[in-house]
Amino acid sequence: MTAGIEKALTGIEGFDDITMGGLPRGRPTLVCGSAGCGKTLFASTFLVNGARAGEPGVFVTFEERPSDIVDNVASLGFELDSLVEEELIAIEHIAIDPSELAEVGDYDLEGLFMRLELAVEEVGAKRIVLDTIESLFSAFQNPAILRAEIRRLFDWLKDKGLTAVITGERGDGALTRQGLEEYVSDCVILLDHRVHNQISTRRMRIVKYRGTPHGTNEYPFLIGEDGFSVLPVSSLGLEHQVYDERLSSGIADLDAMLTGGGFHRASSILFSGVAGAGKSSVAMCFVDAACARGERAMVFSFEESADQIVRNMRSIGLDVAKWIDEGRLRCISARPTFYSLEMHLAIMVREISRFRPSLVVLDPISAFLDSGEQLEVQAMLLRMVDYLKSNGITGIFTNLAHDQTVGKTDAGLSSLMDAWLLLLNREVNGEFNRELYLLKARGMAHSNQVREFVMTENGIRLLEPYLGAHGALTGSARRLAEAQDRRQETSRRAEVMALQDKVTQRRHRAELEIATLQAEVAAEEAELRRLLKAEEDYRNQAAADLAELAAGRNASGG
Repeated sequence: MTAGIEKALTGIEGFDDITMGGLPRGRPTLVCGSAGCGKTLFASTFLVNGARAGEPGVFVTFEERPSDIVDNVASLGFELDSLVEEELIAIEHIAIDPSELAEVGDYDLEGLFMRLELAVEEVGAKRIVLDTIESLFSAFQNPAILRAEIRRLFDWLKDKGLTAVITGERGDGALTRQGLEEYVSDCVILLDHRVHNQISTRRMRIVKYRGTPHGTNEYPFLIGEDGFSVLPVSSLGLEHQVYDERLSSGIADLDAMLTGGGFHRASSILFSGVAGAGKSSVAMCFVDAACARGERAMVFSFEESADQIVRNMRSIGLDVAKWIDEGRLRCISARPTFYSLEMHLAIMVREISRFRPSLVVLDPISAFLDSGEQLEVQAMLLRMVDYLKSNGITGIFTNLAHDQTVGKTDAGLSSLMDAWLLLLNREVNGEFNRELYLLKARGMAHSNQVREFVMTENGIRLLEPYLGAHGALTGSARRLAEAQDRRQETSRRAEVMALQDKVTQRRHRAELEIATLQAEVAAEEAELRRLLKAEEDYRNQAAADLAELAAGRNASGG
C-alpha cells in the first residue's frame, strides 16, 4: 500500500492489483459509463465484499427497488438479503420524481443527508454506494445550485469518513452528464462497453487516482457467474522464471531430435502448417504425456468440441477421455467470434488461474485473425505468452498456414516462440505426404533433418530422413526408392555369396590336391624307410656272415 493514501480492498479480482490496494478509504470514487456497462454490479461487489470483510455498508438506490437489486445480484452468488438480515448492509431506496418536485429558492439536500446518516448509523457503515447520481440531481435546473449541492454531497461523504462509490451515466463530451463529479472525486473509474464488428467488449480504465500510482491502461473485465472481475494481464513482462527441466512431447522420435530429450518446461512451442498436417494431433500428444506424468492440462479449442477432440484422438491411439474423467484434462471450446479478443484473453486467464494446469494448448491461434486486426491479435497472444511463462506453464500454440511458406506466421508470433515446428503436407507422385521441420529450439541443440510425419493407430512416428537424388523422399517415392535399394542390396548379396561359394570350392579342391600330394609323399617316405631298413638288414646279415666265415677259418687252422 502506498504511504499517505489508505486504501480499502474491493475484493474484485484483479482490480485491487491495478489500483495497488483498492479504492481510497474515506473518500468518494466515481464509477461512470454508459448504460449496461456494469456500474451497479461493480458497486454491489464492492459493498458485498466489504460487508463480508467486516465493513458494513449502505446501498442507496434512486432508481431500482431494493427487491430488484437483491434479485439482480442473486444469480452472481451475492446473498444480499442475508447480509441485510444480519444488518451488515442497509438498502435505502429514495424515489425522486422530477414531475413532483419544484426547485424553489435555496433548495438543498439536507433531507437526503439526514436519511443517509440514519442508514449509516443503523448498520455502522464504513462504505456507501449511491446509484445513480443523475437520478438524484434530475430535479435541479439551476446549474449553480446543482454544482453547489454536488460539492456539498462529496464533502459530506468525506466528513463522515465513508468509502463511497458513486455511479454516473456517461455524458456528451464529459465523463458524466453534470461534468463536475469527475473533478471533485478522488478516484474516477470509466467502464466501457463497446461493439466492433458485431463483437462486444467490456473494458475498464482508471481515469484518475489522487495521491497514488495506478495502472493507466485499458483492462478487460468480465461479468460472469462469480461477479465482477478484472484481469490486468497487460502489465506482464519478461521477468519470469526459466527451467532446465525437460518435458517429453509424447512422441519418442520428436524427443530424440532434441539433445537431452524433450522441451524445456514453461516453453512456448508453436506448431504451424497447412490444414490436415497434424498440428492438433501433435499438440494432444503433449497433453497426453503431461497427464500421464500426473500433471494437469487445459485445451482451448476454437474449431472443435471436446467430444470431437476425444473421438479424433482415438484414431492415433490416444485415450484422452480418461484424463477428462480423472480431472487432469479440461477442454474449453468456443468460436473465436463469440467474444472479443480481450474477452477471450480474460476468460482464458480466468480459467487457467482456476484450474492451474502445467500445460495449455491454444488450437489454433490463427482463428483470431477474423476477430480483429493482426496487431490486436498479436498483442493479445503476446499477453497470453507472458502470462503462461510468468506462471511456469508450458504453452502449445497451433497456427494454420494457407501456403507452404516457412518464413512467417499470419499472426506474427514465430519470433516470440521458444520452439517452432513446421508441418507440411506435400503432393508428390499424386499423393500427399506429411513432413516435419524443427525450425528452432532455443537453448538446446537439435536435429535439422526433415522427418516424414506418419500417423498410425499406435501413435505418431517420425521416420528417419531418406535422401534421394533430388532431396528427401516421402510416401510412395520413398517406398519405391527403398524397394530399389533392397533389390540392389539383394543383387549384391547374391553376387557376394556366389563368389564366396566359388572360393570355397577352390579351397576344397586345393585341400584335396594337398591331401593327395601329402599321401603320395607319405607313401614314398614309407617305401624309403622300407628300403633303408632292408639295406640295414642286408649289411647286418653280411657282417654276420663274414664273422661266421672268419670263425670257421680259425677253427680249421687249429
